[in-house]
Amino acid sequence: MKKKDKIIFTGGSGKFGKVFRGIHHNKEILYPKSNQLNIKNYKSIKKYLSKYKPKYFIHAAALSRPMNIHDRNIANSIETNIIGTCNVVKACSERNVKLIYFSSNYVYPAKKGYYDEKSAVLPFNNYAWSKLGGEAAVQMYKNALILRICMTEKPFLYKKAYTNLKTNFMFHEDLAKVFFKLINKKGVINIGGDSQSVYKFAKKYNKDTKKEKLNNNSLPLNSTMNIIKFRKLT
Repeated sequence: MKKKDKIIFTGGSGKFGKVFRGIHHNKEILYPKSNQLNIKNYKSIKKYLSKYKPKYFIHAAALSRPMNIHDRNIANSIETNIIGTCNVVKACSERNVKLIYFSSNYVYPAKKGYYDEKSAVLPFNNYAWSKLGGEAAVQMYKNALILRICMTEKPFLYKKAYTNLKTNFMFHEDLAKVFFKLINKKGVINIGGDSQSVYKFAKKYNKDTKKEKLNNNSLPLNSTMNIIKFRKLT
């Protein structure tokens, strides 16, 4: 990408968005508020793109946590994560704007683990279904990149961590720093760190982390991904 290329970033007030803004403050990136660009309103997106004429559209805005919100308010989950993404795809496709979509490792079945980008998907919960619903629209647009991401806040927020839940946690900062090595790629890329238990990940950064075992089905026990493609690119 060139220095003068404009970028639109939705979700700039979110946890990753704030980290991203801090690291890439010197680039020409627009972080519209919802009253400037409302992803639930196609005309709003179209108007914003017409005004600023970006080359890239990073779509990180989404309804995510708490996870049960996608069970309690299915309509809002659909409106935001599925229809909102469809609106973004429609608007970007009309102007050939490169779209980068933030999806989740939760779209994988979460049973055997080590899923690569060609593995079959079977979302674990309604949140993951909403992200896969967005992916379906993005897949129809060839000038797009889907990032299936597994990341968390730094420092790790919890005093206890699960020993029997395997994942690919990486910190927001780690993705933000290498993000522009990926921006011109297309297709699907798994994004994350080493495959390990949440406890092992947390213990690296806080030796006082206590062990805990997940005894219900509230979270996927093994959503680990093959991240070879990501490692080669970064």
